[in-house]
Order: sequence, then C-alpha cells, then structure tokens
Amino acid sequence: MKYLDIYSRLVIIILMLVVSSCAINPATGVPDLVFMSESDEIKKGKELHEKLIKSLPIYHDEKLNAYINRIGQKVVKNSHRPDIKYHFTIIDAPDINAFALPGGYIYINRGLLTFLHSEAQLAAVLAHEVAHITARHVVKQDTARTSASTLTFLSVFTTGSVALGDATSLWSTAAVKGYGREMELQADGLAAEYLFNSDYAPQAMVEAIGVLKDQEKFSRYRAKEEGHRAKSYHGVFSTHPRNDIRLKEVVAKAGEFIDKKEDSDNKNTYREHLEGMIYGINYEAMNKPKPIEKERYIHRKLGFSLLFPEKWQITHSRKAIVGQPKNETAKLNLTIAINKNRLSPANYLRSVTNVGLLLRSEDFSQYGMVGHTGIIKGTNGKEDQRVAAIFQGSKAYLLVGEVLKPEKGIDYDALFLKSIQSFRPESTPKIAKKNRTIHYVKANNNTRMDLLAKQINLGVYSEQLLRLINGLYPRGEPKPGDWIKIVK
Repeated sequence: MKYLDIYSRLVIIILMLVVSSCAINPATGVPDLVFMSESDEIKKGKELHEKLIKSLPIYHDEKLNAYINRIGQKVVKNSHRPDIKYHFTIIDAPDINAFALPGGYIYINRGLLTFLHSEAQLAAVLAHEVAHITARHVVKQDTARTSASTLTFLSVFTTGSVALGDATSLWSTAAVKGYGREMELQADGLAAEYLFNSDYAPQAMVEAIGVLKDQEKFSRYRAKEEGHRAKSYHGVFSTHPRNDIRLKEVVAKAGEFIDKKEDSDNKNTYREHLEGMIYGINYEAMNKPKPIEKERYIHRKLGFSLLFPEKWQITHSRKAIVGQPKNETAKLNLTIAINKNRLSPANYLRSVTNVGLLLRSEDFSQYGMVGHTGIIKGTNGKEDQRVAAIFQGSKAYLLVGEVLKPEKGIDYDALFLKSIQSFRPESTPKIAKKNRTIHYVKANNNTRMDLLAKQINLGVYSEQLLRLINGLYPRGEPKPGDWIKIVK
C-alpha cells in the first residue's frame, strides 16, 4: 500500500510536469506538448536562416521580393500569431517548393512562382506556410530533432534529399516530405481562413493544389520516361488528391467565395510582378565568380573544386586526390573516370564500388551536376564508408570517405558530406547560356500550344511545360484574349 501511494504520487508529479510543458496552441486553442519557448523558437529560426542564406542562392529582384513580402504580411496580419516578425525570402531555384522555419521564416522557390497564376494562389501558398508556424507544426516535434545538426538541415536544401543527411529534424524532413496528413490538412484549413480574412477566395487553396498536382503528374511521367524518381512539392503533393473531400470541407468552412472581380484583379497584379522573371536555371548567377574559401582545393585543368575538412593535408597523383588529417584517422579519396556506359549516377556508383545495396542511398543535384551518394556498411570491424558519384558532363567523379582510426566526438560522415556538397565546377563554360525570362502575351484565334511550343522550344518537353506554366496541362488550349505566359 505504501509503495502504491509512492507510485501514485510519482504519476501525479509526472502529469504535472507534462501539463506544465504544454502550451495552448494559438491556432487551434488546444494544449500542445512543446518544449521550445517562443523566444527560443525565434532564436533558432534566425540561426538557421542566417546559415541557410549563406548556402542557398537568393533571388535578388527588389520589386518581386517586396511584392511577396507585402502579400505575406497581409496574410500574417490575419493569422493567429501576428505579433511575431515574419520574413519572406525567394530562393533562386527552378524547383517547386516552399517551406517554413521556426519563428516566422518562410521561403518560396522562384520555380513555384512560375506555375502559379494569381495573387490569390500565391497568398494560398504563403498562408499554408504561415499556418505551419501559427499552429507550431515546426516545433511540435522539437524532441525528435535535438540530435540533428545544422549541417544535416542544410544538406536537405543543397541536395533535395532528407536521407542524405540522415535527417531526424522535423524542419528538414517537413521541407521535403511535409508534416503528415493531419498537420497538412490543418494547415490548409487555417490557410483558407487566413485567405478569407485577407479578402482572397479560400478556393484559391484548392486551385493552388490543382496547379501543383498537374506538376506532380508531369514529374511522374517524366521520371518514368527518364528512369529516375520523381520530385514533389512538400505537403500538398504528398497528402492531397485534387478532389480531396476533406480539403474541400475545411476550405468551405472558411467562408463564402469572394466576388470573381477580385480574382480577376489579383491575376492582373500577379502578372505585372511576374513579367520578366527568370525562367529555369539562372545561368548569370551560376557564372558569377565565387569567393574562394581557404580550404578549397581547385583543379584548374579539370575544372572542379571542393572543400576538404579544415587542416587536412591534400596529396595528389595521376590516380587520385587524397585528403587526410595529420594523424591519419580518416581520409577522403577522389578519383575520376569516364562514364563510358552512360550509367545513371546510382548504377555507376554501385558498379564501381561493387556493392549491390547502399544504405541511405539518394540521388542529388548541385551546381548543375547530378550525383548519387550512400553508405557502404562496414564489415569485419571496419567503419562504414561514405561514397558518392558526381557527373560533370562525361566525367564521373568518385568520392570515398573512410574512417581508419575513429576519434570520439568527431562526426566523420558530416565531414565527408560537407566535402561532397561543396564539389562544384570551376571553369566557365565556353559558350555561356543566356537566361530566359517569363513574358505575357494575349492569345488570338490562331494560338495553339503545340505550335507555340515549337517556336519557344523549352526542350524535349516543351509543349508540356508550356501548358503547365499556363494551367492548361495536359491538353488545354487558351481562349482568344486570354493572357498566356511565354518564355524568351
């Protein structure tokens, strides 16, 4: 009986501690088990933001950035957490994505802007990310990310892969895969409410998801044609079909749809701000001289460079370039060959390492190159090896990170990953490609997307891409007088 009494007291104490750790969710009004204060959330967001903007290209268009911020702040004003400061940043990347960091930091890729068609749809995407912050989705699983380093977090955005950095961080995983079905649906419901309160039609949330679902459908088709895995925008891609009943229900709860005139007006405003925006890869930014880090090894003849870990000694011969610390506890080996059989990076890596199954095996792309990386499981007492293949034209670079005599407290895999992610071309292309930009024209009676695609020539999938950026995928045609996007 005595022991039972002690046990009961312990249970009560534990419950009191749990309750004291619960904060009322400002968006839902129910308690959340959150171990991060608002001030710590803002501090962590600022820390990650400062590191992120040093690692990712930012799109420097003063007018467009001001426009995105204005729409974002309009949504924030009508959200459940308007008192914290929000920051909106355009990432200079052609990929489709948007994500949020703790404390009010929101990012949208330039590529996503290309496929949206109105200010309301833009507001819907931003409202969705604002909702993740107001509902504290970005900090709810703080305990799950305590072991994740900032390097792990940044690897998600430099490679587009969660598994590459062994990401246990909710922030990292959510940026690529979303927060899960329930949280994403909750974010959509809150976003629809914020849209209505900001004088946008909540239906724009459904429209934006339709745009993204078309892109996902095309990505799957293209991936099948080219033999690789399709990428998708986080959250809405992974959780909603276009005709999702629950999504339509949460949107309908936000309020009646706004007058169509408002929708027409914000389409015009969106068109004015998107006019002249870069389409696809920003070649001018890629070809700008990059600052040379102290530890960066540059091979001028072959036209590549990479960062070796600080204070590692570098030796090179005809066969390989090797970086090692003085005590020779580890080494990073770089060799080069020609991809004669035109294998994919994944198949090439498995072929040259003679390993059928790589752990944490992931494709990635960086600086205009494609690659694949993974872990070779150590056997007979040996440590795991981090391996990667990076293709630069016909050249295939093989990087092998080995731990020979591990020292405590050193994350060797993080060191190897940092070097792999730093690998980039150094030679300027002989014929520098020019940037292509978005422009609007009015369709006439003779406008057909297949004929227009031949004139514009966006590559193998020119017609599909042109239809996608105009919301006409897969077989739609513009009506005479419609504004349509073209690329010059």
